[in-house]
Amino acid sequence: MKIYQKFKTYLEEKKLWEVFIYLFFGGLATLVNIVTFQVAQQGFDLSWTISNTISWVCSVLFAFVTNKLWVFHSKTESFTALTWEFAKFILARLVSFAMDMACMFLFIDILSTGNLIAKIVTQVVVVVANYFFSKLFIFKKVEIIEDEKPNSSPR
Repeated sequence: MKIYQKFKTYLEEKKLWEVFIYLFFGGLATLVNIVTFQVAQQGFDLSWTISNTISWVCSVLFAFVTNKLWVFHSKTESFTALTWEFAKFILARLVSFAMDMACMFLFIDILSTGNLIAKIVTQVVVVVANYFFSKLFIFKKVEIIEDEKPNSSPR
């Protein structure tokens, strides 16, 4: 635990902890994506497009929870705020899903790359894009400025 704390402190000092933890959970989301893709395609003999869609849904749900709770520490005050945050997340992920499908089409149907290799390479592009979408548009840190209290000292 001491090594972990030193490592975390070091990364925090360099302002890299958020990137590290995003890459950690992004790696897990990528693993969810790749495993569900393989299971859908190999286990259920589904096309790469259907398998890719199923894997996208699973990894997006996993990523929302991990990004909200452990990467960006996002707090929402109401169900409406949570719904809006989730809607922005889904919208950004739809953009990266289009990138995912386009890359998969390029690698599989145009360049005749193996499906698993295409999936792995495509996920690198998607993880990078999703970090910027999440950081800049979805889980923005809101700075709370407290009202200054007038000086209540006697005159």
